[in-house]
Amino acid sequence: MKELILVRHAKSDWGNEYLKDIDRPLSERGYQDAYLMSQWYGKTRPHPDLVITSAASRAMNTAFIFLRGMNLNTGMLQVHDNIYESAAASILGVVKEQSKGADRVMIFGHNPGFTDLANQLSGEMYFENVPTCGIVSFTFEVKRWTAVQFKTGKLNYFQFPKDFKNIH
Repeated sequence: MKELILVRHAKSDWGNEYLKDIDRPLSERGYQDAYLMSQWYGKTRPHPDLVITSAASRAMNTAFIFLRGMNLNTGMLQVHDNIYESAAASILGVVKEQSKGADRVMIFGHNPGFTDLANQLSGEMYFENVPTCGIVSFTFEVKRWTAVQFKTGKLNYFQFPKDFKNIH
């Protein structure tokens, strides 16, 4: 069995109009949400065997916060160019490239690709939008990542920052 965890990057800062999109950093709220969600994930979910991120600053920053929150080595992080501004099929291609030894893979990326991918991986739920710092997990009854196909995933959970903000 394989588990794929999609994490959309946390909220980005649009304050500097001269930055290229790929270089946009996280906003203050983005940092808060990334810390909140990484703490929840680290305390309640099994840690990933592999973490992959888009090359965009906001995705990499979100991934690093999650790694620290889980006390994981940054050496397990891979930066992949085929996640930024990519369609669902391209992101699935990145998934299919992973070694069979990694049973739980966490990927940090962007919309609209992540929402489209979540909708294509399983027919159990329609995702109108995977919000910033939203986490969606699917399991697949396969031994190798190359066998993962659209509409074969089982939805495990879908969590996002607003789920935790009104608890206290």
